[in-house]
Amino acid sequence: MVLLKNFLNIFRIPDLRKKLFFTLAILVVYRLGNHIPIIGIDIAKLKDLVAQKSMLGGFFAYMDMFSGGSLSQGMLFALGISPYITASIMMQMLTLSFPMLEQLSKEGEFGRKMINQYTRYLALAVSIMQSLGIVALLERSSLVLNPGWGTRFIFVMSLSVGSMFVMWLGEQISLFGLGNGSSMIIFAGIVSRMPDDIFRVIGAMQQGYIDPLVGILIFALIIGITASVVFLERGQRKIPVQYTRRIVGQRMYGGQSSYIPFKINTAGVMPVIFSNAVLNIPVFIVAFLASRFESLRWLSAAAAQTGVLYNVINFVLIVMFSFVYTAIVYNPEELADNIKKSGGFIPGIRPGKNTAQFFNYLLTRIGLVGAVYLAALVLVPNIIHALLKLPFYVSVMSGTALLIMVGVALELAAQMESYLIEHHYEGFLTAGRLKGRGQR
Repeated sequence: MVLLKNFLNIFRIPDLRKKLFFTLAILVVYRLGNHIPIIGIDIAKLKDLVAQKSMLGGFFAYMDMFSGGSLSQGMLFALGISPYITASIMMQMLTLSFPMLEQLSKEGEFGRKMINQYTRYLALAVSIMQSLGIVALLERSSLVLNPGWGTRFIFVMSLSVGSMFVMWLGEQISLFGLGNGSSMIIFAGIVSRMPDDIFRVIGAMQQGYIDPLVGILIFALIIGITASVVFLERGQRKIPVQYTRRIVGQRMYGGQSSYIPFKINTAGVMPVIFSNAVLNIPVFIVAFLASRFESLRWLSAAAAQTGVLYNVINFVLIVMFSFVYTAIVYNPEELADNIKKSGGFIPGIRPGKNTAQFFNYLLTRIGLVGAVYLAALVLVPNIIHALLKLPFYVSVMSGTALLIMVGVALELAAQMESYLIEHHYEGFLTAGRLKGRGQR
């Protein structure tokens, strides 16, 4: 009863209630768009292709997970938010490489608006390229009812416009709703697949395709992986900070102690999303080449989602993006300088340069643990799929899907919790507020 009462406090705050209903309305629009079909595609054969354990079927199944099942059904939002994520990664890399873009990013609000506009243009180009590649693969698989430039134009135009609309929906959530818009769109797509995956596993158990013990093991693994993600996502290392006393006029300021929390997973779910977006390109190229040249079919097994090559590259990319994103989010020199200007210091460490070196040392060590944890979380379910030899891929057991679902849910809960605490409510979680591991 106490939990229900605290949860209902959400609807007593007008601003939070408005943001929550706006976010839900946007997600409803997004899900409605996933039921608008694209003309000229044989939907029944496309579903069969996605269900196959071939290289091409694995590629479509991989992209289908992030579109909430839209790609396998030939719907308008088949590309989802993927082109925008890919464009964002490319712009971040270009910003670090080109001084002109780096200088533009430092020009405050105007610079950020210009970079966001360039990202949108790049996302449009990426969506057109992905649409052209997908329609080429569909024609190679005889899934297009009337092949020709007319059908290609309609297909590319439909997917590109749909992707741009999804990008706009995500931006509206970021501006006027709760949570990060891109993450919420991906979250909605993955959650929408959960009932279908659960019923497929139960149906396969009833029909004898999966041993009942294996089915029970699948659900136990899903619960175990989810619990591990929640436990590790809340883990943090607290760095104590002591502030000196200052007398301003007749009042004394400072003298209190505080701490800086460094999470084990400092980069959150973004390295996994970035890695998946980057992997779309080589996986698509391999699928296209394997469908055209018989001599390259050996790549189909290695580059499949449960293949060795795919998982090795994915591991490396997740670790790399974890360090890159941590470097973007945390600037040790700036953090140390802010503490010094506030009259604070870390006990036993000199303010300024030594503090920055200490932060860099900690972020490197903690970041390595977080990067390996992220990579292992994504790879272990793929290995389990390969060992169990399941007849189909259970997307809800994917480490990527579970990490995104849990990570986005925790971030959304933390944001709502901050609104509740700000308005003097206890909060809707059990302890009244989110606590990190080891926090008292």
